[in-house]
Amino acid sequence: MQKSILVTALAASIIFSGTANAEDIKSEAKAPPKLVVAISVDQFSANLFSEYRSSFTGGLKRLANGAVFPSGYQSHAATETCPGHSTIMTGVHSGRAGIIANNWIDLSIKRDDKTVYCAEDERVEGTSFGDITAPTQGDYVASAWHLLVPTLGERLKKVSPKSRNVAVAGKDRAALMMGGHVVDEIYWWKGKGFTTLQGRDTLPSVAALNESIAASIDKARPAYATPAQCVPHDAKIMHGDGKSVGDYAFQRPEGAASIYRASPDFDRSILAAATAVINEMKLGQGDTTDVISVGLSATDYIGHSFGTEGLEMCIQMSELDQSLGRFFDILDAEGIDYAVMLTADHGGLDLPERMSLQGVPTAQRIDPNLNVTEIGKTVARELGLPEDKPVLYADGPFGDYYVSRELSDKQKKMVKDSAMALISAHAQVEAVFDHDDLMKITVPSGSPEEWTLEERARASFHPDRSGDFIVLLKKAVTPIASTMRGYVATHGSPWDYDRRVPILFWRKGLQHFEQPLSVMTVDIAPTLGALIGVDIPADETDGKCLDIDGGPANSCD
Repeated sequence: MQKSILVTALAASIIFSGTANAEDIKSEAKAPPKLVVAISVDQFSANLFSEYRSSFTGGLKRLANGAVFPSGYQSHAATETCPGHSTIMTGVHSGRAGIIANNWIDLSIKRDDKTVYCAEDERVEGTSFGDITAPTQGDYVASAWHLLVPTLGERLKKVSPKSRNVAVAGKDRAALMMGGHVVDEIYWWKGKGFTTLQGRDTLPSVAALNESIAASIDKARPAYATPAQCVPHDAKIMHGDGKSVGDYAFQRPEGAASIYRASPDFDRSILAAATAVINEMKLGQGDTTDVISVGLSATDYIGHSFGTEGLEMCIQMSELDQSLGRFFDILDAEGIDYAVMLTADHGGLDLPERMSLQGVPTAQRIDPNLNVTEIGKTVARELGLPEDKPVLYADGPFGDYYVSRELSDKQKKMVKDSAMALISAHAQVEAVFDHDDLMKITVPSGSPEEWTLEERARASFHPDRSGDFIVLLKKAVTPIASTMRGYVATHGSPWDYDRRVPILFWRKGLQHFEQPLSVMTVDIAPTLGALIGVDIPADETDGKCLDIDGGPANSCD
């Protein structure tokens, strides 16, 4: 037996070494694999994959030599983390999964905080949504109970009880949406290490990893070396009040653990946790197939904090490639027969200050007055309603808007009509859709790039959770009015820069091919299901199986 995976991971102290060279492995693929590794790289857009593909030499190069679908789609309009992850391992659109956004409003809950987080159980008394951008991710009980459909791992366990369904991620919403309700082990980052579901014990290997992280996370870190392909990206871009991005190489001073997540080190920690769990549970080394879902979150935090086109993202792409290569090398060394799928929960948009210098003169930040508080006050004033209580609720300037339940039916209609008209007239708004109109629409099954905006909104719509109306912004409008909190760029639009993601499949012996036509992330679960012998009934999926054999055989048969 090769050196223990756990020893390999911990001895590296989360700083791996070695390079991947498995692209030249040639042998006949056999079915089913003993381990399915489903990876989501948060905010890894099709644009990033295309831009940096030629520079990959590690794990991403290996995956790019498998079955490649460069035009995958998160086909819905609510291109956020929770909805995106809910599609990957379920095979259904996020609206059908019940995950309409990262956060929505539920005016019926008893607590004062009416904002519901997609991965919380608000039925637990004394909890609140809090602030998920904080290192502690708010004061709530993490749960998958909002997810209305089973994941592939859950389906596998029903037909193969000895199989294990595991999830490890940087964000709880990534782990929970990919793992589902029935998981053998599940971990996500919280504070300075990995935690799990309330009431569960932590595996000894993960506890040991947490100790290793805690001992090093506050120590100073030197800057990363700048790869040759990143030199042209090294340019300072000013934003906000004298702040800048574009020339940072992730150096950290002593005691700067709070910025750890927005660095390549974070993905290394997540992969070290996944490695530790695989080793301790001996995943992929039994008589049945196991599934591990891995959510890599650093790309998203880096995209939000620094944008998608600077030195920071270029270094991250290089480090992600190498970290994945080392992770695959460890699996190879253990002799595990595994298959990999890699995709993303959504894409992302660069900060407007840089886009305006690089061929997008229309790029802009959102009007600070385009928010639910100002709109609600204006509507109340125009209708002669009291302004001391809100008439509208929303979690942000775009997405779902809800009308107060304290109004009469007549007042509710007046408020909705007035608000929709007011918002529709704004120069930065592309469309506003009424809840009742969206209910009448059927989600299409054709090419996702050809869907109308209304159809895209319908794919992330749920009649019991979505707002009274939904707001979509114009292209290149960044819905961050101020960068004071450290976020300079984001995602969440119905446009293809947020919807398009790569979908990659790899297994030893799999014949390489590239299919440029569009597919969807809801196709992933049926595709992996066929690979491991788990049939998802046609009426329980919005996707279709993709034949990834690359030859005369059909992997969907």
